[in-house]
Amino acid sequence: MPLKAIALNCTLKADPGESSSTDAMIAVLAKAFREKGVEISETVRVATLDIRPGVTSDEGNGDEWPSLRARILAHDILIFGGPIWMGQIGSVAKRVLERMDAFLGETDEQGRMPSYGKVAVAAIVGNEDGAHFSSAQLFQALNDVGWTIPAVAACYWVGEAMGSVDFQDLKETPEMVTKTAKMVAGNAVHLAGLLAEKPYPG
Repeated sequence: MPLKAIALNCTLKADPGESSSTDAMIAVLAKAFREKGVEISETVRVATLDIRPGVTSDEGNGDEWPSLRARILAHDILIFGGPIWMGQIGSVAKRVLERMDAFLGETDEQGRMPSYGKVAVAAIVGNEDGAHFSSAQLFQALNDVGWTIPAVAACYWVGEAMGSVDFQDLKETPEMVTKTAKMVAGNAVHLAGLLAEKPYPG
């Protein structure tokens, strides 16, 4: 069976018709994954959904996290995309991480969380410093709740501090971004394949 990936766009822009640099970076990674034979099922713009605050898998009252949670866990690879705001990963991404906290109490008989054996990588954009700090935030949180992080797991671009040019405004993708995306995809696919064949024992 081919590996499957899902992408989360944690832009703060709730209007799906509004262009997003995070979408542009996810597209670079998605292309690299497809070249490795991975099926990219969808990119979800999280801000369009009613993801309630909380740390359980269902906060009730129209909470759309249970459906998104199921879609995420139906895949082998998670492309976690988000923008830098105030030098750190944006609030929508943090909301997703907070909801994944419930994985800690949802283990199977071997003590494995629902995310065990699944791989996560990051797609980060911004016009200021903070790409390394943002990826550190993401990877620490994701690892805490069971995701596996491959070597070279973040593909990012940052423009001039307080500048006006966004990643989506670039006429072409920088060579290092493309090169890094290929490395991220290659390592993630390799690791996801190994875990699919030989899951963690717990």
